[in-house]
Amino acid sequence: MSNDTRFNIVLYSPEIPGNTGSIGRTCVALNLRLIIIHPIAFDLSEKAVRRAGLDYWKYVEIVEYKNWDEFITNESPDNLIFFSRFKQQSPYYEAPYKENCYLVFGSETKGLPEDILERFATKTYALPMFSEHIRSLNLANAATSAAYEALRQIYYK
Repeated sequence: MSNDTRFNIVLYSPEIPGNTGSIGRTCVALNLRLIIIHPIAFDLSEKAVRRAGLDYWKYVEIVEYKNWDEFITNESPDNLIFFSRFKQQSPYYEAPYKENCYLVFGSETKGLPEDILERFATKTYALPMFSEHIRSLNLANAATSAAYEALRQIYYK
């Protein structure tokens, strides 16, 4: 594997700075881009992030878009992979990961908008959960798990 690992984690309207910070850490570790689609529920400025203890934030390659349409127009992604607990088609390890793919996650409380989930229903995956005692996984944990599975499939087949 080269030091030029390239795929993307996309956060649609994230709400919790600590989750975004943890996902940013994963992006730095794996040399991924972090794409954030607004609106977001917190300040992304370095000062606000540093207050949350994220001293590595300056190394995150971050791209922001004001909405979904701007993201689609500017990125022209051809390999979108969505993650949801609501509209899953298959488990996350069956997703078609490849270089330059986009791993798309919704907000912590609302997930992805229904119109996006409907439009991309066959490209939506889920991480397994076997207990009825939890509603969902932590966003940062889910994104990191999916990123490492993508890394495994792309570079360690």
